[in-house]
Amino acid sequence: MADGRLPDNFKWGAAVSAYQIEGATDEDGRGESIWDRFSATPGKVANGDNGSVACDSYHRYPEDVRLMRELGLNAFRFSIAWPRILPDGRGRANEAGLDFYDRFVDELLGAGIEPFVTLYHWDLPQVLEDRGGWPVRETVDAYVEYVEAVVGRLGDRVSNWITMCEPWVISWLSYGLGIHAPGRTDAADSLAAAHHVLLGHGRAAEVLRRESPIAKVGTTIDLVAYHPFSSSPEDLAAMTREDGYRNRWFLDPVLEGRYPEDMLEHYADILPRIEPDDLKTIGAPLDFLGLNYYTRSVIRAGADGAPETVPGEDVERTGIGWEVYPDGLYELLVRLDANYELPPLYVTENGAAFPDSRTNGSVPDPDRISYVDRHLRAIARAIDEGVPVHGYFVWSFLDNFEWTHGYSQRFGIVYIDYETLERIPKASYYWYRDRIAGSPASG
Repeated sequence: MADGRLPDNFKWGAAVSAYQIEGATDEDGRGESIWDRFSATPGKVANGDNGSVACDSYHRYPEDVRLMRELGLNAFRFSIAWPRILPDGRGRANEAGLDFYDRFVDELLGAGIEPFVTLYHWDLPQVLEDRGGWPVRETVDAYVEYVEAVVGRLGDRVSNWITMCEPWVISWLSYGLGIHAPGRTDAADSLAAAHHVLLGHGRAAEVLRRESPIAKVGTTIDLVAYHPFSSSPEDLAAMTREDGYRNRWFLDPVLEGRYPEDMLEHYADILPRIEPDDLKTIGAPLDFLGLNYYTRSVIRAGADGAPETVPGEDVERTGIGWEVYPDGLYELLVRLDANYELPPLYVTENGAAFPDSRTNGSVPDPDRISYVDRHLRAIARAIDEGVPVHGYFVWSFLDNFEWTHGYSQRFGIVYIDYETLERIPKASYYWYRDRIAGSPASG
């Protein structure tokens, strides 16, 4: 793979999530999600944007699947909206919601595209948040009911299941830093949410394997490549702590059935209740692991020794301000392979936002092409060194509602005209199509 080629059986995919593209938030019995409530709260989302219409993929999915087929995808990752399935969080199943995903899965399969279903991508039913949300252990029981409803309908055709998307985001951005819905700010709540999300993953894996003989179960963890600002012991210790908070706190329980000892000591005063069998449930063997990667971070010790991010100077950045650092993906893949007994890996998200615009009916985006190309080359390098990477999902298939950034950031390889909802494939779409078709090294 030294020339950038990828294996013949490689999964070439793209990814989306329900709240970011579907719209139709008040149709066919869907309940309210935490993002509906959060987006309606003044000052939480750029320009007061929300996902009520988004890309209207709830109605336009046949057109989207046609574009996927023309692109040449053999895999597509999407999420299911919990509030469409159990509008009350648990209990009564909404048949209209299940019917929608039934049709969508059949549309994908009819186009020769393998579904990778993400069961939770941040849209907790608001009614469950009102009862305490992810920091409350009972939310795990509610999640299990939701998983049972979904696999009961789709488990005869869907084999690839991703239980959770980015547990760090679900826990810390939502409950500790207040940036994402529901916007709470309590470190102890964040740790409790993190544990319950991981426990939800483990219990969902049990349900999926029990109810679907074809189920292959994975989860997706978002990782950051960390570098120390200097080789001083203080900066190295600060980087290790930041890596523990951001990466190892989620990798170690999922892959090894334990929390990292240094972080248990660090969090000793605010640890949640951990039942005797919890880590055994969380650490059950995976069929695959998803890795989401976008950027790196340089860390130094602050005045009190606490980790502090050092903004890079004269570095290449995406439109959202993240440093472009493809070597970080290679570094993480090699590190995972060296430190853990790994199942097959998928890069389940990787992409970049840039300020795209239409020019004479087309959308040139050379920076995105360069970004994706260099990250694919990083994957090829890792595979060449024996890392078991089996596929890549570009984020995102469509421009979409980018959470607190609203519609101000465009990650898609397909441009969305938000006035007309027209889909216009960008130059990166055609580049990716050619890359998939030939899988050659690209210049």
